[in-house]
Amino acid sequence: MEIIRNKVVKSTHHSKPIVTDLFYVKNNTKKPVVIFCHGYKGYKDWGAWNLAAEAFANKNLFFVKFNFSHNGGTLQNPIDFPDLEAFGENNLIIELNDLEDIIEWITTNPEFSNEIDLENITLIGHSRGGGIVTIKASENNKITKVITWAGVSDYGIRFPKGEQLKMWKKQGVSYVLNSRTHQKMPHLYQFYKNFKANENRLTIKNAVRKLKIPHLIIHGENDEVVLPTEAKNVHSWNSKSKLIFIKEMNHPLGCTQPWKKSKMPVHLEKVVKKSIDFIFQK
Repeated sequence: MEIIRNKVVKSTHHSKPIVTDLFYVKNNTKKPVVIFCHGYKGYKDWGAWNLAAEAFANKNLFFVKFNFSHNGGTLQNPIDFPDLEAFGENNLIIELNDLEDIIEWITTNPEFSNEIDLENITLIGHSRGGGIVTIKASENNKITKVITWAGVSDYGIRFPKGEQLKMWKKQGVSYVLNSRTHQKMPHLYQFYKNFKANENRLTIKNAVRKLKIPHLIIHGENDEVVLPTEAKNVHSWNSKSKLIFIKEMNHPLGCTQPWKKSKMPVHLEKVVKKSIDFIFQK
């Protein structure tokens, strides 16, 4: 298996690099492409994502995962959040631009032209990344399938309201404690302003209703972060979508960080299998 880790893709939209991993069997056979997007406070090496990537590659898929340019990681340290300034400057439009850059890079790169099937490109997103891939799939006609893992249904409801919102605007920044790294993660008010300025585009419901491609929603019955009702909402907006609930699965799909075992957690293994089956369905 060919594994290329921490390859820099130059962003055409932003100043920061997009640090990228590629997993595939190099055999001069055109393979379906899978591009994976991490979620909020996530990154490409979180939990058992590398084991998942290997599982996709072992089924002769060309698997790409990356850190959003402003997720807080750096080229030198793509794990965790050494660059909190970038984290604070992130917003949903930046993430959509990063994903567009990755799609463009992978589909036009002669290095991979014998290995990828340009007629078969699936986006997968976890949590907040589920919204990003859904919006992008509704916009970019290169995408042929879209899958969400514990995906959100609405960005707008996640913002503070009333006095909290006024305080955020006044101070220009708010902080969220990362219980694992003990960092105070900054959120600049520009995140909210950027959302409001692009609200129609960033309303996931609008994107779901535009989808004309196969659409799979996978969610855990025990997800306490993004409630199962959000998956039901998304499914209701696209009658042709497929919804799978996995019993007892939580929001991180059974993973923890760091993941030190040699096998994926049982729930993630199920999610990966159902995703691969869906990709190969005609």
